[in-house]
Parts: sequence; structure tokens; C-alpha cells
Amino acid sequence: MVTTLAIDCGGGGIKGTVLDEAGTMRARPLRVPTPYPLPPELFVKTLLDLAGQLPAADRLTVGMPGMIRHGVVVATPHYVTRAGPRTKIDPDLFAQWSGYDARTALTDAFGLPALVLNDAEVHGAGVVAGSGCELVLTLGTGLGSALFDGGVLAPHLELSHAPVRWGTTYDTYVGEPERRRLGDGFWSRRVRQVVEGLRPVFRWDRLYLGGGNSRLIRPEQLTRMGEDVVVVPNTAALVGGVRAWQLTG
Repeated sequence: MVTTLAIDCGGGGIKGTVLDEAGTMRARPLRVPTPYPLPPELFVKTLLDLAGQLPAADRLTVGMPGMIRHGVVVATPHYVTRAGPRTKIDPDLFAQWSGYDARTALTDAFGLPALVLNDAEVHGAGVVAGSGCELVLTLGTGLGSALFDGGVLAPHLELSHAPVRWGTTYDTYVGEPERRRLGDGFWSRRVRQVVEGLRPVFRWDRLYLGGGNSRLIRPEQLTRMGEDVVVVPNTAALVGGVRAWQLTG
């Protein structure tokens, strides 16, 4: 039996567990706060320390925020900052993370085959049915996205950085700071407006809303989005660590 160490790296916390081939957790998920400032070396050490508290595994899947191509960090929004999401960018950290080969670094550090993807892509791997066009949007610190066609992961697009209105990006428009400022009711309405605006762009067969804040969407707003929009549990971000190995080729 092949076991997978799945680690979900967010702006505020890093979670991990070990799963079997069926996606069943073999250990209770552990979470640690994301440390800041976070150079790549500390990132790797934090993941190693977390893994040290979990059972041994045969391979590693890591989901992290930002544009990740073939395991290399093109850009990451939080880990280049001095004190976490939406704080000042540190030029030295920005340089260290740009072009950082996370997959090779983690493969070497863990001594395991590693897969490094955008965190929304791993989340999506845990929920997609594998049929038709399926879009995944994760609502948390900001907005994450992943697109699957027939169960195959499409190239990643940083939708969160696109402007939605008045020079405001999707990341800011429906991110956690705005949810706290607006309250769940008005924020849920914004999420519905985003869904309605993206529908003619993607023409999805199914849209999955995940991430830690998806559970806060008001039922009346979710109903108005339509039957092709469903909320999925945040645990998919870890369960997807197994299926991601089959859906990325």
C-alpha cells in the first residue's frame, strides 16, 4: 500500500496528515501556524518538523499558494511578505522565492517523491468527479482557483490577481479581510456576484466552492447560484493529496 503525506500550506496555517491509497487518513491532521518571515529554508524545515509528528509515508504532496509550474514557484503572494498576508513585501524574500524549485528541494529534504502544486489544485483533486469541465474556487485568506477538464488538471491561472472592479482584485474582493469587514451576509452576496460574473467565462459543468470560508456562505445565496454550484469540505485539501498524483498527467 502506497501512503501519501499531504501538506496544505496556507497564509495563516500549515496542515498535514498521512493517507492511504483510498484517501483515508491514517493519522489525525496536525496544524501549525505559518511562520513569518518565511524564507524557503524555513518553509522546508517547518514541513519537516510537521512530518516528524506523523507516520512515515511513501510520497509527498504539497499544496501552496501562488503560481506553481512543474514544482517551481513562479510567484507566491504571502511568503514574500515580512509578517504574513497583506503586509509589506520583503525584496530579499521575493528574490529567494522567485524561481524556487520547491519540488526538488522537498524531494531532497524528505527523501521521497514529491508533488508540489497550487493549493487550490490539490483541493480540487480531492473533489472533482473527473467528467466535463469542473472549476474549483477556494475561499480563505484570498481566492484560489483550479480548472479540470475530464479529470485532467489544466495549466494554472492566477485568477485571484485579475481585477474584478475599481482596480480591486478577486483576491481582495472576497478574501478574509473583506469577509470580516462586511460580515457573512454581505460577503456571501459578493461571492454570488463573483460566481455569476465567472459563469459565462468558464461555462463549467460543475463549480466547487471550497476553502475554510466556503462553509460561511449563506444558504439563500448558495441556492441562488444554481444546482451546478456545490460547497465541498475543507478536508479535501488533504484528501486531494492522493488523487493529485493521478490527475496531473
